[in-house]
Amino acid sequence: DGSAEEPPPGGAPARPVLGAAFDGDGDRNMIVGDGFFVTPSDSLAVIAAHAHVLPQFRAEPLRAIARSMPTSAAADRVAAAKGIPAFETPSGWKFFGNLMDSRALGQTPYDPLICGEESFGTGASHIREKDGVWALLCWLSILAHHNRDTPEGALVGVSSIVRDHWATYGRNAYTRHDYEEVEAGPAGEMMGRLARMARGEEAVPGGGELPVESVEEFAYTDPVDGATYERQGVQVLFQGGARAVLRLSGTGAVGATVRLYCEKALEPGDPEAQRPTQELLAPVVASALRVADLATYTGRDAPTVIT
Repeated sequence: DGSAEEPPPGGAPARPVLGAAFDGDGDRNMIVGDGFFVTPSDSLAVIAAHAHVLPQFRAEPLRAIARSMPTSAAADRVAAAKGIPAFETPSGWKFFGNLMDSRALGQTPYDPLICGEESFGTGASHIREKDGVWALLCWLSILAHHNRDTPEGALVGVSSIVRDHWATYGRNAYTRHDYEEVEAGPAGEMMGRLARMARGEEAVPGGGELPVESVEEFAYTDPVDGATYERQGVQVLFQGGARAVLRLSGTGAVGATVRLYCEKALEPGDPEAQRPTQELLAPVVASALRVADLATYTGRDAPTVIT
């Protein structure tokens, strides 16, 4: 159960310092602390920041970090601090695989590489797929590193490590709202309207708590093979360092799923970083819903799932 120590006789159980969960085949993972949920974006950033304490990277240091576009930019801050490239790719592990194979293809070597997606996938260049068990082993190594000289009964847990990470690199507060089983037609019309805003063919709604800086369609040119991928999701960038990403997914059992990802960047030492995630991001969510007019197109006034 992740307990740090055995409880004293007749005493309360010890508080857990780490919890982990996997999907059926173990490629996706979730990390939690004592009453503390670690977003996959933060998990990726924390693992990358601690690459120097992971046995895997002792022989050859980390060369690059990669994330999918909807994943928060927390890992980018780590890459900047380490002076290594950070790649923002479309969703899909094949884009990470190309980066991992760059050396074998005679291109600039980007391996060893750590990569991840907001959908609970984390991995590295030892395998061309997500590896949830590997992510847990990384966290165990990180915990061991932080507890080398910790007095008995005072173990440093997951939440302390993540909060220390925010204090060093800043926090990218992040949430994902899924609207499942919506009608595909109207949802597609909504995405088409957002794409027209990105191309300047339709006005961006004004007003609201967060003024819109720009609306963009994400495109990616692979640095290894030169292939270009257009229309990989729409980003709404707000003044003040917040953004929202909207994507339409057809992977649900019925209809379509609209995924809304919201993020706000906070600098190290900002007291706002300690606020609850949904409270902190409420203005971003409200502004994104206003721009997309999501309620009109989906008939929903609340998401099905909040992560």
